[in-house]
Amino acid sequence: MTRKIVTISKGLPKNNMYNGKEYLSGIWKEEADELIVRSEKIDDDDIANPEYHGGPDRVVCAYPFEHYAHWEKLFGQPLTNAAFGENLTLAGMTEEQVCIGDVYQFGDTILQVTQGRFPCATINKRNNNNQLLKAVVEMGYTGYFFRVLQEGTIKSDSEITLISAHPKQVSVASIHHLYFHDKAPSQGTIQRMLEVEELALPWRNKLLEKLEKQQ
Repeated sequence: MTRKIVTISKGLPKNNMYNGKEYLSGIWKEEADELIVRSEKIDDDDIANPEYHGGPDRVVCAYPFEHYAHWEKLFGQPLTNAAFGENLTLAGMTEEQVCIGDVYQFGDTILQVTQGRFPCATINKRNNNNQLLKAVVEMGYTGYFFRVLQEGTIKSDSEITLISAHPKQVSVASIHHLYFHDKAPSQGTIQRMLEVEELALPWRNKLLEKLEKQQ
């Protein structure tokens, strides 16, 4: 499938209700005409919990459009735009197709894939579905993050160009599978993933923990 932007979204943290309790989150994004992307953040877009979200390796969040049909069929209900709190809903760029360190140009903005998303329960709250997080982890349909190599503006009709594919070819999906589903990964497999210098530190630390357990 041709790479394509389906929706672009942004939003500031706000209070919401789930099961009678209030929570503050930046997961609620609204469709926008453009994203003005800076090195540290997107204009008019932010996160509520800097301990687990945001930072220079997680400036732009992307989610594959193809997964929406899967979730809607599985749970029998439609999803709203940016249902996973993503800035970019992308077609033709699933976790299997995208590798850590790949560099893409969106309009005049240049982004590099840094890590898969480590999903949390806010996904359940955002979609009023207490089964969604577990299913996301099982399927590996997490989405992923970019760091910014060149600031710029991304518009809904911006073309997507793969500038450089990382030579190690470690997909977002492969790291997720190793961490969540491979009970006894080989040291060589973990080492190969750690050799990708562009991998964001939080995931690098998770892989190092795995490696220590194997030694």
